[in-house]
Amino acid sequence: MRDEYLKDAQKIIPDPNILINVISRRVKQLRRGSRPLVESLEKLSPEDIAMREVIEGKISYELMVTP
Repeated sequence: MRDEYLKDAQKIIPDPNILINVISRRVKQLRRGSRPLVESLEKLSPEDIAMREVIEGKISYELMVTP
């Protein structure tokens, strides 16, 4: 996992618990065969791809508040 991607992703999703959940869910999807939403000339790990997707605004999250 690249430190610069992590720092940039934390600027988008500052809560570490939410960031971990978003990234881990997306990594599972990528490992099951989902196509990456970002392109790269270099070989990236699924974790790096997921963070790049967050950084580039390709994936986001929504908090559900129960009454």
